[in-house]
Amino acid sequence: MATSAQLRKQILQGSWDAVLAALYGADPAVLQRQRGRYAAALEQFELYFGPGRQVQVYSAPGRAELGGNHTDHQGGYGLAAAVTLDLVAVAARNTDGYVRVKSRGFNKLDVIDLATAEPQAGESTHSASLIRGIAEGFRAVGKQIGGFDAYTASDVLRGSGLSSSAAFEMGMASIWNEEYSTGLTPAELAGICQYAENTYFGKPSGLLDQMASSAGGLVTVDFKHDDPDVRPMHFDFAKYGYSLVVVATGGNHADLTDDYAAIPAEMKKVAALFNEPYLRRVRPEEFYQALPTLRGKVSDRALLRAMHFFEEDERVVRQVAALDRNDLFAFLWEIICSGRSSYMYLQNVYANPKDQSLSLALAMAEHMMLDKDGAWRVHGGGFAGTTLNFVPDKLLSQFIETMEGTFGEHCCNVLDIRPEGAAVLRLE
Repeated sequence: MATSAQLRKQILQGSWDAVLAALYGADPAVLQRQRGRYAAALEQFELYFGPGRQVQVYSAPGRAELGGNHTDHQGGYGLAAAVTLDLVAVAARNTDGYVRVKSRGFNKLDVIDLATAEPQAGESTHSASLIRGIAEGFRAVGKQIGGFDAYTASDVLRGSGLSSSAAFEMGMASIWNEEYSTGLTPAELAGICQYAENTYFGKPSGLLDQMASSAGGLVTVDFKHDDPDVRPMHFDFAKYGYSLVVVATGGNHADLTDDYAAIPAEMKKVAALFNEPYLRRVRPEEFYQALPTLRGKVSDRALLRAMHFFEEDERVVRQVAALDRNDLFAFLWEIICSGRSSYMYLQNVYANPKDQSLSLALAMAEHMMLDKDGAWRVHGGGFAGTTLNFVPDKLLSQFIETMEGTFGEHCCNVLDIRPEGAAVLRLE
């Protein structure tokens, strides 16, 4: 194992270019940026935790949700991809039983005493709660862990819908998995991270974000059982002349936890009318047959959100089938239908009627990509943040120019699917 200074020298000299290219592509400008980014993270680690320590470097990707908007927490199907925007962590094991994490862009140094396992007052919705929850998740499955010091730098914008939280969680889990040789699988690590987010952070998220970050590549996931069924998929959108573009509309959904939490809560209220814990266990035909008698037992919005779930769950199956048979246009049509369902039934495009930046971005995308030349939908949890767009290359420049002219410079991120999930990086 090398010291932080040794690793920094190797990276700046280009010795790690093959490792970096596997994650971010071989474009010389991209590699130059990543060399500088990793070197800066190593330098910052030394600044906060001292020089001369033996360290390892970790990377955990953000994710793009391609199908299954708010289906995972109801035991449904999902379709997602790890992307090249990621969190980088430099970490060193310590022996004092504390975890110390300094994250770029945040003034506070998180310090967690591992002897205190329970959720702490004031930590909820903060990164410290995630770290503490992940530690307890390891212990709950019988794994012995200890302290570490880490510096993180994330390109996954907070509140962007690309799941910066899952990237952070998987980064922390990967450090413990490697430094303390726990031997957990990517799926097991994802489950621990979801537990931390649900129980310690206080957000009732599903498991799709963590699964995509842990597995890497393009995956479809069936969440019907406690042990999700993950199937890797392979589809090259660039081969068909399309780019995945996320548009950050200027909103931030990081402070909209209550709006987000209402979705699974309302769906579960509908499921409870059928004596089931979540909607995947309710037959759609049974729901629609009973619909006239359900009104008044739950809110109308809850019924609409249940309708979204049943349609969206079947839609993911059709999306996967379309990709399996290389039918891109059938896939794109399902993306458009998914977006309309999220808008009309799920109702997660805006929380404040006076701030409808997502609505405007979706309307503009529809105007620019008529006749099924592309596809557009709300991305991730919704209410603010980003839209996901499949843009034909012939329209890409116009699309970016128009969106950035409306929502600000650099609001568009052209995404590439990353084949690798969260992991420690090693020089081969």
